[in-house]
Amino acid sequence: MTVSPWWRDAVVYEVYVRSFADGNGDGEGDLRGVRSRLGHLRDLGVDALWLTPFYPSPLADGGYDVADYRGVDPRFGTLDDFDALVADVHAHGLRLIIDIVPNHTSDRHPWFREAVGAPPGSPARDRYIFRRGRPGPDGEDPPNDWPSAFGGPAWTRLPDGEWYLHLFATEQPDLNWRDPTVRSEFEDILRFWLDRGVDGFRIDVAAGLVKDASFRDLAGRDHRVVSGPIYSRPEVHEIYRRWRRVLDGYGGDRMAIGEVWTDGPEELARYLRPDELHQVFQFDLQLAPWSASAFREVVLAALAAVAPTGAAPTWVLSSHDSVRHRTRYERPLSMPGVGTARAKAALLLLLALPGSAYLYQGEELGLPEVTDLPDGARQDPIWKRSRGGLPGRDGCRVPLPWSGTEEPFGFGPPGVRPWLPMPAGWASLTVEAQASDPSSMLAFYREALAMRRTLRGDLPEDLTWLDAPETALFFRRGPLTLALNCGDHPVRLPPGRPLLTTAPLYGDLLPGDAAAWLRTRG
Repeated sequence: MTVSPWWRDAVVYEVYVRSFADGNGDGEGDLRGVRSRLGHLRDLGVDALWLTPFYPSPLADGGYDVADYRGVDPRFGTLDDFDALVADVHAHGLRLIIDIVPNHTSDRHPWFREAVGAPPGSPARDRYIFRRGRPGPDGEDPPNDWPSAFGGPAWTRLPDGEWYLHLFATEQPDLNWRDPTVRSEFEDILRFWLDRGVDGFRIDVAAGLVKDASFRDLAGRDHRVVSGPIYSRPEVHEIYRRWRRVLDGYGGDRMAIGEVWTDGPEELARYLRPDELHQVFQFDLQLAPWSASAFREVVLAALAAVAPTGAAPTWVLSSHDSVRHRTRYERPLSMPGVGTARAKAALLLLLALPGSAYLYQGEELGLPEVTDLPDGARQDPIWKRSRGGLPGRDGCRVPLPWSGTEEPFGFGPPGVRPWLPMPAGWASLTVEAQASDPSSMLAFYREALAMRRTLRGDLPEDLTWLDAPETALFFRRGPLTLALNCGDHPVRLPPGRPLLTTAPLYGDLLPGDAAAWLRTRG
């Protein structure tokens, strides 16, 4: 009997470290805080946790501006705290994935400081992407028309006249992955953390490492394109073949999952070749509207994308970069609670699909997006670079409420204000308040995850679509049938014995904005 690697059908819980739990009383989450709450993740029923960056960083972009890839930011603890966390994670029967950020460093990284102080053309500058400006008076225009994902141009000029590339914030200079020094350094960084016991890596901006050598203009193309001169250059695949050899040199099914945006399934499949990445994120479910036809199209496309590779799909509804799905699913002017009902139903869809599911911290509590943060509290570079024109991602990064009836709701010691303010209305959403309520979102997540774990050994890696009304989606995986009704009116369920429903059934009718798992023979 062939045993599949753990990550193939795992449920992974994303921990945004700064907002998970404050273990030292400074208002920011940290590694000790994560350790103190591992019981929550074990009881929830997940298989692994993914830590967002905890490395030394000025936090110009929430830690995705790394100043030292082999350390722990003092805000978050020490390397000893990390080692203790690894041991505790494994003692709880969980796996640990950590974020790695290879596209860019912080402008405080020693390499970039050296580069800024070095003359044009020096080896120190070759580690990054420096260019002269366009031909013209004094090269005052950027080398090309590439924009930053956070707003404004993707180039910043130094006093000596050269420009450096940053696809994100000014404080995040892009590395030059054509330089062998960069490639060697990151392979050593992988080994550093693998030697400390991590089980895998989530690779930030995985498709963006290598840029077009000619740096040609986008020439009017949408800057969000995921191919062309900026993303998915052919040379990136050799990088991941080398990384795969590093990972394969360690036991225990170590893995890597890439944050990859592609134009189509053919390009995505290239990252999943047997000697490259184990998984890539498939974001379309997160982007889809509340619609049975939209969900079905997403599932069909995702399964088709991975089918030629033999890899397993991945599914995600929310993350630290997106508006929480409970809020996305709300319907203005409708009855309150629609977003919560739909979020429960979406969970049953997510967990019934073949492959692995990635959850974002707080969704098990039904947390909404916080849309009314004070301007002075916001820290996201998207907010800053747009001069307040765009809200940024702070609203999904508000710290978790654990207990109590007022801020900080058990996130940290009483009286210590968290780094982002927490809504007063969250008293009913704390882990403590929901743990003893069998009708709570937390209780539902625990029940669904426990049931999935019981069933998954009997579930094939493919699914069979069943006839369904226009507003609904039905499919079967072995003994499990999923029924999702995205419409307003009840629909008749397919055959099967109900195992778990998000709302009471009316005989064999499934209400609107609801889902059910059914047990079937065979």
